[in-house]
Amino acid sequence: MRIDKFLKVSRLTKRRTLAKEAADAGKIKANGRTVKAGYSLSVGDVIEITFNSGILKFKVLSLKETVKKEEASSLYEIIEG
Repeated sequence: MRIDKFLKVSRLTKRRTLAKEAADAGKIKANGRTVKAGYSLSVGDVIEITFNSGILKFKVLSLKETVKKEEASSLYEIIEG
């Protein structure tokens, strides 16, 4: 699954275009490397996103195409943020 789609499905960003813009601006890192919106995620990847309000670091626990709002947080585990 592409990282921009994961961020939308997991509700970490409101829209996929916002995730793409963040990736294009170099604000998303996967396992310590800056990645583009098309980066293919794997379970266990550690993602770091720089927002205006700070940095969010999390580990990918599951990849699903769609989830209910209540289940979105089960896709990741926050490490820092």
